[in-house]
Amino acid sequence: VFDRKRAKLEHMRALGHNVTALYPYQHSLIEHVKHADLLIGAILVVGERAQKIVSADMVRSMKKGSVIIDISVDQGGCVETTRPTNYENPTFEWEGVIHFGVTNMPGAVPRSASQALSASLLPNVLRLATPDWEQQTDLVAGINVKQGEILHPALQNL
Repeated sequence: VFDRKRAKLEHMRALGHNVTALYPYQHSLIEHVKHADLLIGAILVVGERAQKIVSADMVRSMKKGSVIIDISVDQGGCVETTRPTNYENPTFEWEGVIHFGVTNMPGAVPRSASQALSASLLPNVLRLATPDWEQQTDLVAGINVKQGEILHPALQNL
């Protein structure tokens, strides 16, 4: 697992010895992608395209028959060789590596997706209802629009 947030890396490391959690330095990505049987890309920067962190050369270095699932495909994908697919033709092969790039994956399970979204939103909605919500920096960082003013830079450029 690669992540830029230390807390998430520590959480992943706590899962056990069979989980490797690393900061996404280029040399680490190159080495670990080469040995991956399954690569799941999931990068989201709200309002922006996903950064291509896995190059075509990295994909070429993977074992034949390896699988890439690029969940970031709706934002352009984080793997250079990814392209959008659908449930009728969900995969394609490139240089012997199978790619799965179905767009809008949560749309395949709308009830479950809605329940998961609601469950994850409720704690933050309750925090927004507190008088001191503006002092909670992590919460404030997630505010995109406030009193009609667009705060998020990526949304301002739309």
